[in-house]
Amino acid sequence: MTKAYIQSGALFDAAERGAKLLLVDDDAANLKLLVAILTRAGFHNLSTATNGATAFEAFVTIEPDVTLLDLHLPDVTGTELIERLRATIPADDFRPILVLTGDGSHEARDEALIAGAKEFITKPYESTEVLLRLRNLLETRMLHLELREQRELLRARFEQRSAELEDARLEILERLARVAEHRDDGAYGHIRRVGELSGLIALELGWSYDDAEQIRRAAPLHDVGKIGIRDDILLKPGPLGPQEFQQQERHTIIGGRILSGGLFPVLRLAEEIALTHHERWDGKGYPHQLAGDDIPLSGRIVAVADSFDALTQPRPYKAAWPIDEAITEIQVNSGRRYDPAVVDALLRVVAQGHAARIVEAGRNSASEADLYRMTA
Repeated sequence: MTKAYIQSGALFDAAERGAKLLLVDDDAANLKLLVAILTRAGFHNLSTATNGATAFEAFVTIEPDVTLLDLHLPDVTGTELIERLRATIPADDFRPILVLTGDGSHEARDEALIAGAKEFITKPYESTEVLLRLRNLLETRMLHLELREQRELLRARFEQRSAELEDARLEILERLARVAEHRDDGAYGHIRRVGELSGLIALELGWSYDDAEQIRRAAPLHDVGKIGIRDDILLKPGPLGPQEFQQQERHTIIGGRILSGGLFPVLRLAEEIALTHHERWDGKGYPHQLAGDDIPLSGRIVAVADSFDALTQPRPYKAAWPIDEAITEIQVNSGRRYDPAVVDALLRVVAQGHAARIVEAGRNSASEADLYRMTA
């Protein structure tokens, strides 16, 4: 490979010639010579600095692919500047520094390399050596950029795949909840309304948006255990006898078993809700007669949302209650059946108008998409 070939620019491909280079030297003649060498080699994206302050500002602003740096500057030593520059480079980035200096001592070389320089050339230098060292650094830099691009592409594909799996998992959960809903005569749309209302109540109680979204997804599974209850009990038009009611109560245990052992937070939350949404604040609920704060908050939230929807929606055995009458009934049972803090949160949701929209959507048999849009 001849010197003329190297200096002609054929040594570098188009991507390398387009690299951003920062040249730092306080000697105007040296800087002019370096610019000429690099321009002749085909580089056109060159920035220059004559002191540490302007070099640091340029380095942060343009983020050069390679920096060519003299060690002797008027306002800072070269090693100090290298350390400052290196401190701004992210750990996963590779932006090398090539030192060009008249100080050929071993001490200067070692200090520069320890500070983070990748190459060290002593002045006076041959243009051929500068270009060959620069080529090596640029090849590594370009490989790094290619690897980073591949990582980003893989990350994007992973995130897309994860989102698809999440959508599939949530769809399966929703369809599982619908199985129970279709066995509960007259309860069409109940699971979605309870989920939406539970999410709104959770937000009023100070839950984060992500946590409220989790309960919105999990709450529709609160009655999944009803798929294990006999039709003659579940669909009985009149009141249940004592033994029948005991059988009906088992849907909480069955639901907990169906959802037990879940690997995902939303499934574990759904299991908790299925088991506890019929517990009462005064300890007279089922299946385990938990009381007060011993009942998980998720179960206390869904208990209120479930009752509110059951009261305000028509069923084969009753007409829909007006919202104000339903609220009065829930307030009467605050501190007995329901957690007072959750009841207060429901009142705030009602005052904001969200509950009325959910109720009206249910009564008009609104589509799930419309319901979600109105309450989002």
